[in-house]
Amino acid sequence: MKNIKSSILDDILKELGSFVVAFSGGVDSSYLLHRSFKVRKSSIMAVTIRTPYIPSNEISEAVEFAGMLGIRHKILDLSFSDAIRHNPIERCYLCKKSLFSELVTFARENNFSYVIDGSNADDEGDFRPGMKALNEMGIRSPLLEAGLTKKEIRELSRNEGLEIWDKPAMACLLTRIPYDTEITDGTLRMIEQAEQMMLDKGYPGVRVRVHGDLARIECLPGYMEKIIHSPDREYIISHLKKSGFRYVSLDLEGYRTGSSNPEINDKSGMNS
Repeated sequence: MKNIKSSILDDILKELGSFVVAFSGGVDSSYLLHRSFKVRKSSIMAVTIRTPYIPSNEISEAVEFAGMLGIRHKILDLSFSDAIRHNPIERCYLCKKSLFSELVTFARENNFSYVIDGSNADDEGDFRPGMKALNEMGIRSPLLEAGLTKKEIRELSRNEGLEIWDKPAMACLLTRIPYDTEITDGTLRMIEQAEQMMLDKGYPGVRVRVHGDLARIECLPGYMEKIIHSPDREYIISHLKKSGFRYVSLDLEGYRTGSSNPEINDKSGMNS
């Protein structure tokens, strides 16, 4: 029996007509792109924005996924905006404004009626200043409008045979750096290489957060003891130190989304 929410999603996509899918390559936007192509076929296009703070493997995986489905796919290159160079608290808002302005312009110039993104129902419950920017710009979020949660999207993706159904959540590399900190291309590459190394060693979903010359590793449940007791520990330490970190720590709380949000709460009184 078809999921009621997925039927609502398909109805929304039919109503929208022609549109650009803001495609990051993550689980949410991949499922959205998959359903969009099923429903609208040639009247849609996937567009991925490449910036210095998006891991290169995310771009590669987005290209592979769109190509596998035979969907038209465009990559837009965007330079590092000076407005977010020092990682301000309003970074997500400013970044979304910049990125989606490009998408809106692209859609308009290529005669698409809408730009849609992969925000889901869970995104309403956390500190998400980027959502404000999307609302201001008239970006539609069909997964959220249909009430689909991340868990449901993963289940639907698995049921439809999409290999990305269990792909770990990914966020831009700026989230690994404390607010109000100047960001350099060197720091971004250090983080990207460190997380790719952890993935290659069999630790998906790891975050390597930077505090000066200290790398704070957040890992998923079950990985902590493995890292501590495995020969991987010495390799990880050696690799991170060679890449430029002086100290390497393992966060005992493990990976959690929005782990920088308490810092925001301290400064602005906002809820995480």
